[in-house]
Amino acid sequence: MATSIVQVRIDDELKSEATAIFEKLGIDLSTAVRMFLKRSVMEKGIPFPMTLQNDYSATKALQALNSLNAYAEKNGTADMSLDEINAEISAYRKERKKAD
Repeated sequence: MATSIVQVRIDDELKSEATAIFEKLGIDLSTAVRMFLKRSVMEKGIPFPMTLQNDYSATKALQALNSLNAYAEKNGTADMSLDEINAEISAYRKERKKAD
């Protein structure tokens, strides 16, 4: 497949800000532009937004995980095996089917 070069003039600050966001998403600027163009073709218009939540932090994620672990400890479910978890799910689904 033949390729083409696309040049776009943008403000240096905009390029720096966008590049920083894309790096956090694990892609470079060229990849982001290709994704935009491919998705535009698929959607036949402006594609979906790719955003980072402003309040994301690893600390908050760890706090949430610790909270879930504490809840599991409190309810006696922290040490359940996969078989026990699957058995509970199956029992719940059977009860739900009966109720429907």
